[in-house]
Amino acid sequence: MKPAVSAKMITRLPNKRALMIQIHLKEGTPFVWNAEDAREIREQHRLTGCLVGALARQPQQNMRLGLPLQLLPEEARLLLEIKAAVLVRSMPGGEQDVGNKEMESYSSDSDEDGCEKEKRGKEEKILRPEVEAYQNELDESYKEQRRLAIENKKEFLQSHVMHMPTGKKKSKRRKQSENVSICTSEQPSSEANTSILQELENLESRFNFPQDTMMVQIPTARRGAGKLETVDWNIPSDHWPYPGQQNHETRYRVLRDLWNKGYYISAGNKFGGDFLVYPGDPLRFHAHYIAVCCPYKKRIPVYSLIAMGRLGTNVKKTLLLCSVDSNGDVTYTSLQWTGFQ
Repeated sequence: MKPAVSAKMITRLPNKRALMIQIHLKEGTPFVWNAEDAREIREQHRLTGCLVGALARQPQQNMRLGLPLQLLPEEARLLLEIKAAVLVRSMPGGEQDVGNKEMESYSSDSDEDGCEKEKRGKEEKILRPEVEAYQNELDESYKEQRRLAIENKKEFLQSHVMHMPTGKKKSKRRKQSENVSICTSEQPSSEANTSILQELENLESRFNFPQDTMMVQIPTARRGAGKLETVDWNIPSDHWPYPGQQNHETRYRVLRDLWNKGYYISAGNKFGGDFLVYPGDPLRFHAHYIAVCCPYKKRIPVYSLIAMGRLGTNVKKTLLLCSVDSNGDVTYTSLQWTGFQ
């Protein structure tokens, strides 16, 4: 396996954005909620992650997902080490879901002390201008969409007026003469046309356009409900327990070495490995390697080697056994099932 880049040290790729990527921790799992950050991670840093959010228009499907972008701990650590991102988490009590807020609205005032009431009042006062501005924007958008819908309805009705038949035709000659009179006078006399004209006259006042059917801009970033706290990724904690773990350290060194060689890396769970290694963007290339991380000089049963080799061959990929020696260097052993000659 020839390296695509001969660099031994991690260097950050050029980045035009001034703000650092925010990686949010939730129960030890790193997520990225901003669409621009997710795009930068893929295009600038060759890390793919995995979209795990349901799309608003298609919440039941599982083929095309949206934000947030879930990162592997090793992917998040790589971004942190090259100083492209910062690790944060919500302060205790700062993040609440909608259900909790609804329950709080029904709770009695006796359940809150004076400090909580005062704090809640200050937060509402701070957010009130933003809420009002957002509501005004929704109202203006609704008016504009209703106006466009009325214009579309008018065009539809007018087109039907011009093409509506005039009733019973006793003969072909009479039918032709009636069609000529319609084209010249442009005054339909049938009852159907009359009802359509009445609908056109009262369309503005009677047009029904429910507000819940309007199109709404879906945010591309998650708005935090509370203050954020920076997490030190070098020190293991309850929120970030990975530093110092042997399995994590091995996986991270392997991912970092492959990344330095110019490859794209993604999770390899679906093919029974630790990582999938791509020569380019996974949207354009198939993975060439299935990387399996193993402790250095640890014996691997023969049946495990056979199983991994056959799996790699069945999916037309080369299996890489990756180990990290005592000096921190990564060694690779490739396996391919050739069968009997």
